[in-house]
Formats: sequence, structure tokens, C-alpha cells
Amino acid sequence: MKRILIVASLILLVAQGCTQKNTKKVLFVILDGIPADVLDTVPTPNIDKISAIGGFTKASMGGEVGGYSQTPTISAVGYNSLLTGVWANKHNVWGNSIKAPNYNYWTIFRMLKEAAPTKKTAIFSTWLDNRTKLVGANLPETESFVFDYYFDGMELDTLNFPHGDDRIYIHKIDEAVSKEAARYISAEAPDLSWMYLEYSDDMGHGFGNSPEMIDGVKKADVQIGRVWDAIQYREDTFGEDWLIVITTDHGRTDDGFGHGGHSARERATWIVTNSKNTNSHFQETPEMVDILPSMASHLELSIPKKIAMELDGTPFIGPVDASDLKAELKNGEISMSWKSLSDSEKGRVWVSTTNNFKTGGLDNYWLVGDVDLNDEKKTFSLNGTQSEIFKVVLETPSGYLNYWIMN
Repeated sequence: MKRILIVASLILLVAQGCTQKNTKKVLFVILDGIPADVLDTVPTPNIDKISAIGGFTKASMGGEVGGYSQTPTISAVGYNSLLTGVWANKHNVWGNSIKAPNYNYWTIFRMLKEAAPTKKTAIFSTWLDNRTKLVGANLPETESFVFDYYFDGMELDTLNFPHGDDRIYIHKIDEAVSKEAARYISAEAPDLSWMYLEYSDDMGHGFGNSPEMIDGVKKADVQIGRVWDAIQYREDTFGEDWLIVITTDHGRTDDGFGHGGHSARERATWIVTNSKNTNSHFQETPEMVDILPSMASHLELSIPKKIAMELDGTPFIGPVDASDLKAELKNGEISMSWKSLSDSEKGRVWVSTTNNFKTGGLDNYWLVGDVDLNDEKKTFSLNGTQSEIFKVVLETPSGYLNYWIMN
């Protein structure tokens, strides 16, 4: 009997190992306020190890300058653009006060939980509001979404982290956050995790372009090394398939002290990933909103059509057929343009004159017709239709692109 029990236990362990092998996992990391030109010049051996496997690209934050999607280059605004895959005109976070997020635009965490309730989520953050306000944990507006694990709020702990003007206490919190993220990932391997670290942004605000800013980036790289070691342990030991995406939320003004506007340096961000499955869009200066659909691609996450048609991002991982949709209204006609990223594929054009999605409803779309994506343009008549908004959607085999015309 004892031998039978031992054999049964071994079979169970082997079965558990098989179910874990090739399981898709994602960790995304935001290192606050590091412009692309700084990352280019500071030694970051751990980040370099990751980019050597996958890649590094210059990226952008802030939507279309002067357009309806123009989005402030402010921290919480950037985080939420990543979390929801849409710009501020949709998610409605315009500053760090996070006054009235529109939770009808789901975060990647809620998308995952709705599609696969048994999947595990985690957040490791040097700012409590990331969980409680942006993701909206335990709020009725998010149907009381909860993380399976969270480690945050230490910025409120003045006993263990005495506050000072030098902001060293934030570095100490970042240390605690990264160590716990590494420990938890090694032990529990949640399916989707977010790690947020703040100190580099504090050094920019306090000292501008300076040795202190450089030191902040170096410290962040050490912290990245911890979670990267944990991911490698999980891959080597359990055969899991991990994606790590590291980015920043905004650049900085020329002197390094500020951000929030739309100068080239304030909008200049970057993305590092270990993915070997990046597509041609990865080298096109992807945007903050492109990270969500890219993570969804790795996770093989099916996003509901009504949500997918609202996403502003284009995946830089996995198949992609088109990018950079634009549309304009002139003389009763809508002229569209896009960039084709595949050969001989067909697409379909949809238009709506409603924006019911904003308040939790459904929009009414009509089919304009089919297009050859290689044509990279389409013009169609509105036949006298008038509206304050036209939501133009290009459906491709790999997903949707959308653009708004506001009157």
C-alpha cells in the first residue's frame, strides 16, 4: 500500500509539472520618469540582458498631438493608458489626483479575470493608488475586482520608512517592492503581474539631468535584475513561458526637472522585452497603449469584440496586419489611411455615430465595405449622415484599429 501511494504521488507531481510547462505568464514593469536618451547612456546590465533576448525600441507616450487623443505626459495618466490600452479621452484620467476614471474601459487585469477567473494576478507597487484608484480594486464600478496578491501602500508607513526631502525612503520602498516581487514570482508565479518603481522620477524632479538621476536608473536596473532572476528560475524549473515588458510612463523636459507637456523629450519613452515574437510594429516607435494588446497576444487572451474595437493600441507581439489608422471628414466624405504590415490581406470598415460605450452601453456600427489592406487608403461618402462623432474602425484578420472624428 505504501508503495502504491508513493507511485501515485509521483504521478501527480509529474502531471502537475506537465500542466505548468509552457504556461503563459506576464510581468510588466514601469520605471517612472526615465526618458529614452537617459536609458541610452546609463549602464544597465540587467535591462541589457533582457533586451539582448528580445529587443529594445524607442516609444512614445501622449496620443496624437493636437488631436482628440492628446494625453498629458503625467505619471498616473501614463499608467492608465498602459492598463487600459486607450488614451485619456476614453479612460478619463488626466492627472495624478485620479479624480474620475472611466471604468467602462477595462484594465488588462479585469480582462484576464473575466476571460479566465482561475488565473492569478498580482501587483507590487510603490504607490497605493495604482491598485485602489487606477485598477479600481474592490469598487462596484469594476464589479469588485480584486487582486489575488498585492504588496503596496508603504509610502504611507512613516515608521518603517521615515520620510525625508532626499526621497531616499522611496528608494527603500522600491527595494522592498522589488524583493517581494522576486520572492512571490519565484514561489507562486502569478499569471499577470505589475511592478511599479518610483525613485528614478523623484531624482528627476529633485535634481533634473544629474548624477542623481543616473544613480536612480542604476538602482532601478538592480531591482529589475531581481525579478528577471525569478523569471528565469520559473522558466528553467517549470518550463513556463514568461513575457516581461519594461517601460517608462513619460520622458522629461530638456532640463530634466518636469514633464506633462508634449515636447519631443517629454513624449520620448522606450520599451524593453524578452519576447522573441516581436513583429514589424515593434520598430515603428510603438506607443504606451500598444503594450496591452501585446501582453494579450502573449497570454492568448481573447478580448471581447466591443472592448477590442475601442482599443487604441496595436500589438507589437504576434501577428499584426495594419497600424497607424487616421481618418478625416471633408465635403461629406471620410478619407481613411493606414499602414499595411502584411501582404494581400483584406479588411472591413465599420462606422458608428454613437459613443454609448463611454457609459457602459453598446454602439451601433454599420458596415462600409471591404478593403485591400495593401491599398492603405479608403474614401467613402456619408450620404448626408451628420453627427458630432464618427467612430471609424478598421477590422483586420489580426484585430481592430479605430479613429475618432470629432465635430
